Amino acid sequence: MTSQSKHPGSMAAGVPQEEFLNCPTGLVEYYFADGEFRWSDGLYRMYGFEPGQIVPSMEMVLPHVEPEDRAKVQAYWDRVAAAGGPSSIYVSIRDRRDHQHKLLFSADYILDGTTPIGVWGVVVDLTQSIHADRHQLATEAVAASALNRAAIEQAKGILMGRTGVDADQAYELMSQLSQDTNRKVHAIAHEIIERATTAARDPKSRAQPQL
Repeated sequence: MTSQSKHPGSMAAGVPQEEFLNCPTGLVEYYFADGEFRWSDGLYRMYGFEPGQIVPSMEMVLPHVEPEDRAKVQAYWDRVAAAGGPSSIYVSIRDRRDHQHKLLFSADYILDGTTPIGVWGVVVDLTQSIHADRHQLATEAVAASALNRAAIEQAKGILMGRTGVDADQAYELMSQLSQDTNRKVHAIAHEIIERATTAARDPKSRAQPQL
């Protein structure tokens, strides 16, 4: 009898690569004893610098933070340094090329046994993920709008053919029913199309669409 692997990779093997979004990640460490920040290479690049190009500090970071978030960032850091975590904050920054980044920062104590000796954090750049979500939502909205317009035009044609009204009158009928029933015009249009399609399949039914 063979046993299945419990490694997470065995479950993820069939997931297509495009499902994984580009979310750069950086790490930071701060030790109370020396008062210095240590950044990973990824965190330097998040701010638009090459690793080691600048000396990281709160004084260096805060000017990159959007003005409305600066007080929040300082208060967050002071709180984590005083009380630990885990705790997270969402902020917007501008890198050295003035490109905006949306960052999620999560931090907690560095412990020596039970004694806090510093703070460590992970920073995730969500910018590309947010842009991808917005693009997908916009694409879906445009596609849905096109389908709804097509349905309205088809429903207008059905009403014109069945009742003898013109295009404007057909739309007015649907618009009035939309107001009376508190439903969208495109929902009324889809219902008219569905009823007309059902009637066409049933030779015994010649009923006009009900409004």
